[in-house]
Amino acid sequence: MKPVLSKVERRIRNIVALALISGIAPSIALAADLSGTLKKVKDDGIVVVGFREASIPFSYYNDAKQPIGYSIDFANLVLERIRQQVNAPDLKVRWLPITSQNRISLLQNGTIDFECTTTTHNASRAQQVDFSNSLFIIGTRLMAKKDSGIKDFGDLKGQNVVVGAGTTSEILLRKLNADQNMGMRIISAKDHAESFLTLSTGRAKAMMMDDALLAGERAKTSNPQDYVITGTPQSYEAYGCMVRKGDAPMKHLLDDVIAQTETSGKGEAIYKKWFMSPIPPKNLNLDFPMSQAMQHLFAHPNDKIDPEAK
Repeated sequence: MKPVLSKVERRIRNIVALALISGIAPSIALAADLSGTLKKVKDDGIVVVGFREASIPFSYYNDAKQPIGYSIDFANLVLERIRQQVNAPDLKVRWLPITSQNRISLLQNGTIDFECTTTTHNASRAQQVDFSNSLFIIGTRLMAKKDSGIKDFGDLKGQNVVVGAGTTSEILLRKLNADQNMGMRIISAKDHAESFLTLSTGRAKAMMMDDALLAGERAKTSNPQDYVITGTPQSYEAYGCMVRKGDAPMKHLLDDVIAQTETSGKGEAIYKKWFMSPIPPKNLNLDFPMSQAMQHLFAHPNDKIDPEAK
C-alpha cells in the first residue's frame, strides 16, 4: 500500500519535478533545434578549426606549437559562443593547419568546421562558401629591399616578382602583367615563408601580398630595417571567417560574435595587442596603425565584399 502524502509533501514533490523538467527541457529543445555545423559539433563532441601556420600576426604557431594571432583571438571568442550554443562547456577543439590551396575544399568536405585566418572575401569564393562579418581590411602592396629601387608597381617591368599561389594577389598581379604588358616573371610560392625566402635571396625583386601580412613577414627577419613596404594598393580587401555554404545558424553565430567584439572596444584591444605592441617570435612591434577603413569597420560591422562600399 502506497503511503498517503500530505498536501505539503505533494507540493514539495511537484516543485522538485517542475524544477527538473525546467532544467532538462531546454537542453532537449536545444538538441532538437540545432542544425548544420552546430549539430555536427554537438553530435561529434569536437569542433575542428582551420588555421594558418605562419601568417604573422594573424594566425601562426608560438614556441609551444599552439596557434596564436589576431584572427585566432577572434576564433577563440567564436569557440566560447559555440560551447554555449551547443551546451557543451567541455567541447573538444582540434586545430588543423590549412593552406591557400586547400582551405575551401577542407571546409566543404567537413574536415574543418570553420576558419578565421587571412581569407579574402571575394565573389568567386562567396559562390562556394559563406563569409562572416569582416575581421580586417587590407591593401595589396609590395615589399622589397630598401636599396632595390622598387617604389611602385611600375618599377616591376621585366622583373621577377613572387606572390602566394592561389591568392587574390596572384590574380591581380597576373592581370596587371597582361593588361600593361609589363613582362614580369611571376613566381608562385606555396606559402609566405617561401615568398620571403625568394625575395631575401634575390630571386625576386619584390613580393606582393596583403600589407598587414607583409608587415608580419618583415618582423620575422633578423634585419627588418632592410625592407620597405611600398606601392599603391592594387585592391582593398576584407578578411572574413569561412563557414559552409547555406549554414545560416553558424554564420549568424560568427556574425554576432564579431560584431559584438568590434563595437565593444574588445576588438580595438585585440588590434593593439597584435599590431601596436611587441609580439612573438622576436618581440618586435609591427607599428601598423589602424586604418580609416578598419575604424569604419569596427564602428559598422558588415560582411561586404567591397570594403570601400560605405
